Amino acid sequence: MNEQNSSTCNKLSYRSLWKILGPYWWSEEKWAGRGLLAVIITLNLGLVYLSVLFNQWNRLFYDSIQNKDYGSFKTQLLRFSVLAFIYIAVAVYRLYLNQMLEMKWRRWLTSQYLERWMTHQVYYRMEVQRNGTDNPDQRIAEDIRLFTSGALSLSLGLLSSVVTLASFTGILWALSGDLSFTLSGHEIIIPAYMVWVALTYAFFGSYLTHWIGKALITLNFKQQRYEADFRFGLVRVRENAEGIALYRGEASEQENLNSRFVQILKNWWVIMKCQKRLTWFTSSYTQVAIIFPILVAAPRFFSGAIQLGGLMQIASAFSHVQSALSWFIDNYRPFAEWKSSVDRLTSFHETVCETQPKQDELACLQVNAEDSPQLSIDNLNLKLPDGRVLVNNLTMTVSPGERLLVRGPSGVGKSTLFRAIAGIWPFGSGTIGVHQSASKLSLPQKPYLPIGTLRDAISYPEKPGTFCDSEIEKSLELCRLGDFVMRMDESAHWEQVISPREQQRLAFARALLCKPAWLFLDEATSALDDATQDYLYSMIGRLLPNTSIVSIAHRADLKHFHRRILSFDSDGNHHLATLAYPKS
Repeated sequence: MNEQNSSTCNKLSYRSLWKILGPYWWSEEKWAGRGLLAVIITLNLGLVYLSVLFNQWNRLFYDSIQNKDYGSFKTQLLRFSVLAFIYIAVAVYRLYLNQMLEMKWRRWLTSQYLERWMTHQVYYRMEVQRNGTDNPDQRIAEDIRLFTSGALSLSLGLLSSVVTLASFTGILWALSGDLSFTLSGHEIIIPAYMVWVALTYAFFGSYLTHWIGKALITLNFKQQRYEADFRFGLVRVRENAEGIALYRGEASEQENLNSRFVQILKNWWVIMKCQKRLTWFTSSYTQVAIIFPILVAAPRFFSGAIQLGGLMQIASAFSHVQSALSWFIDNYRPFAEWKSSVDRLTSFHETVCETQPKQDELACLQVNAEDSPQLSIDNLNLKLPDGRVLVNNLTMTVSPGERLLVRGPSGVGKSTLFRAIAGIWPFGSGTIGVHQSASKLSLPQKPYLPIGTLRDAISYPEKPGTFCDSEIEKSLELCRLGDFVMRMDESAHWEQVISPREQQRLAFARALLCKPAWLFLDEATSALDDATQDYLYSMIGRLLPNTSIVSIAHRADLKHFHRRILSFDSDGNHHLATLAYPKS
């Protein structure tokens, strides 16, 4: 995503943040989530109250030291032990329950985003439309995690800072006294001057922090993208290891991976420089804040207006007020990282919503469930996302049990026709009618084999356990894959383990198991020799006599297995011919 898109995301997040932040708290899990949040807020407020008690203890403890009151000294040590134990217990359970709520929220959000991404083949449409949303896997897996953890930690931290500010401002106001001085012959009195000093100190610190570190938001946005691109490149090498090895493409792949990592490195150096400048300032700000209140309150101590305990209580109260006012400074870096994850998540959310099929799209290209057993295509026009026409005014019917061969040059829309019949191609117009209960199965040139046991891979898309072992073994034997019978319990990444020829034969075994009413073969035998191809087509025709078969193929000899041939030319025109004597 370029910088312009990044800027768009920054604007977009403020408008769309609530669409991500709000739904969980009004979902079916709202009471559990709200209950946990209420307990966590209570524990946070409890920690603030304990901090107030520690502030009071500071005065009593140091006064007992100054007055050499041993009895009071022991009493305050005992009081500190009790307060410290309670503080530790509250802190532990606040963290524990916060992590519990974070994971519940993340699980719910992940489920929602997965459903939106998978429903209506949005994951496929996003790839087809090339809308510029990079690495949706990283956005669902990583950005949701960063969003939930950051939202809770930052919001609860801000709440604690606000309550701390309210609590200790009153204490500091009462303790700090007035500052009086003469200016141009006029006596000026500033009541509770320590409060105003803390406000001024924190205001300038926050302003300078944002001025120094504002570039981190965009830099972190880019860094997450570059990291995801690099991981994706590594996965691609692993998934295509055989092809790369056959092409001896190691040097090219390594150069590609190195170039992606260089992007990470360049952006990281910029982040480092920005963080170095920010850390110089924030560290200096924090160190000065340790001694600053004592320096400001020291004149009253040395004048005898307050005792040592009062000085330490003022210093503690000032520290809490300054810390609360400095929440933005202390959390600028995690806020920048969280903001970049919000930008990526909100842009992904908007893209998913935009990619959902629109009513006008559904009205243009309709796939209807009908009572008629035949496949009917009426005035079908298919286009590419850029508007280029592939198929013009196609009208035809395919009867149950019929065999149809689709032929034509590459790129004329043969595979797109299959996608339209399957209901996943949104670009075009016309009507496609299929029987409402008819099962369909597509065998593409490169079959999809899920990672898992071979038994589950053969059964796909049906659920594991749908077919008994004897059925699976028989289908493997019929497709000349008998050697795999003993490997059905073996779990592997099968697309990398078995050859393209074996993958295509395994897809035919899948068809024998599923026994679909409609079988669509898109260059499903391109990796096979002529003898094996003839055998598989003959077997399918013999064992699935009631299955309608629609094939895409370039091999001329396949026409003998089909009753009709639908031919396309490069202008989108078509011609339908009937053969006299198809093979059985």
